[in-house]
Amino acid sequence: MNNRERTLAVLNYQPYDRMPVVHFGYWGDTLNKWAAEGHITKRMAKAWGDGNAADLALDKKLGFDFNYYTCFHTDTHLRPGFERKVLEELPDGSRKVVDGEGVVILEKSGAVGIPPEIDHLLKGRKEWEDHYKHRLQFHEERVTKARVRVGRKMVSFDEGGLDYLKRDRRTFPYGLHCGSLFGRVRNILGVTGATYLYAEDEALFDEIVNTYGDLCFQCAKTALESGAKFDFIHFWEDICFKNGPLISPYVFMEKVGPHYRRITDLARRHGINICSLDCDGMIDALIPTWIENGVNTMFPIEVGTWNASIEPWRAQYGRELRGVGGMNKNVLSRDFNAVDAEIERLRRLVDLGGFIPCPDHRLAPDSKWDNVRYYCDRMHEVFG
Repeated sequence: MNNRERTLAVLNYQPYDRMPVVHFGYWGDTLNKWAAEGHITKRMAKAWGDGNAADLALDKKLGFDFNYYTCFHTDTHLRPGFERKVLEELPDGSRKVVDGEGVVILEKSGAVGIPPEIDHLLKGRKEWEDHYKHRLQFHEERVTKARVRVGRKMVSFDEGGLDYLKRDRRTFPYGLHCGSLFGRVRNILGVTGATYLYAEDEALFDEIVNTYGDLCFQCAKTALESGAKFDFIHFWEDICFKNGPLISPYVFMEKVGPHYRRITDLARRHGINICSLDCDGMIDALIPTWIENGVNTMFPIEVGTWNASIEPWRAQYGRELRGVGGMNKNVLSRDFNAVDAEIERLRRLVDLGGFIPCPDHRLAPDSKWDNVRYYCDRMHEVFG
């Protein structure tokens, strides 16, 4: 079996020869650290991207089979994006900056992680009509000019990528990324802004959600109707934190759920039954919306401080709920014994079926090179 066949077999509860050993990529600082330590070149660290040639080379060095987040990304962003602009330099060296989504953020030199949000351009109907709505309209170039991984190269969909995807000879799984149905709404409005907008102007809230939903649907439809072959579809959201969701589960079910259903139904009409979703944080309260609307694979199942696991979800929702992730990446900063203990914990979860262990986010800068290599070797031994 190849890694494509193995992955689909695991997620569909079919026999397989061994568990694929997968990952979710790396933070840039992690790669820079490993380059400084001599494990990889600076060129590889700079060139790395999900599923590209540098990613493949790093897989071989570490022992991973592939990066699960290897997808064809249609363009569902604001187009054109806002021009990045520095608004103010502060005495401590930090800067107030307008980013590509029209959000004012606070940047600090050397800081890692998500910068604090100070303000949002989008506050109501006027800003929506003047600055956002026209940037979220569908046109075919959102698909045809997007990049496809073809072997070790990246080419555009209409300049060789489509022909490659039609041939359908891949040995690794390749997903169709279907965008975000609320995560980007949260980005442009902010958590507080989105909440107030729903309460004060529900019609505009609906229009914004529906505009994103329509754009994502049209991009997915164009990609699928082209004849390209994909192994799964994938969404990104990141709309939860450590204590629960950043949107009312009721509002999410009512307003966003139908857009998932449209896209997952479309995927199934094209023979794709694995519909996965990337959402960090404690996602439990939103799982009913996803399961009821055709999303059946949770990723990356962050262990976090709340001990997320596929096990209680499987008990509640049955075998329709699959998962990729759930491996506590923090053990990679410790020692071999911690890695062994985590792999032992994963045995019971693997035995449930429909689950592929994967570090539960990008590997952080405290991840030790030798620990990651040891993890890959042990995963092959234990689950081979």
